Amino acid sequence: MKKIIAVLLFSLLALLCLAQKPPDAILGTWITTTGNCKIQVYKQSEEFKAKILWLKENKNGMNDYTDAKNPDPALRSRKLLGMDVVDGLHYDAEQNEYVDGVIYDARNGKKWDSVVWVTDDNLLKIKGYWLFKFLSETSTFKRE
Repeated sequence: MKKIIAVLLFSLLALLCLAQKPPDAILGTWITTTGNCKIQVYKQSEEFKAKILWLKENKNGMNDYTDAKNPDPALRSRKLLGMDVVDGLHYDAEQNEYVDGVIYDARNGKKWDSVVWVTDDNLLKIKGYWLFKFLSETSTFKRE
């Protein structure tokens, strides 16, 4: 009986280890499932960040996207392309997600706390939230 329990516990631990994604699993290029935004997730030191690579063209062309809603008037003319929109993420192995991040929403010029994870079907989920994770909005990306 003790051997069976030991084998079951060992098997469970092995499955948990296999189910966990490597810390660098979010690195690379991702596009929203709606196809309107492409980001690059990269690592700088021990911190994960994301920057905008591409946005669906508006009637004036993609180069016209600026940070018009930024609360700092001096930054309102900067281009969104190439701008970091997620920073401060650190991998939490226990939760198997990236925590303590901040996401910048250029649609309204606000910053939100963020958490990021990769689903079992290899989708990137970025959740921006205010105070509590249930007061949130989640964006879904697929690997390009």
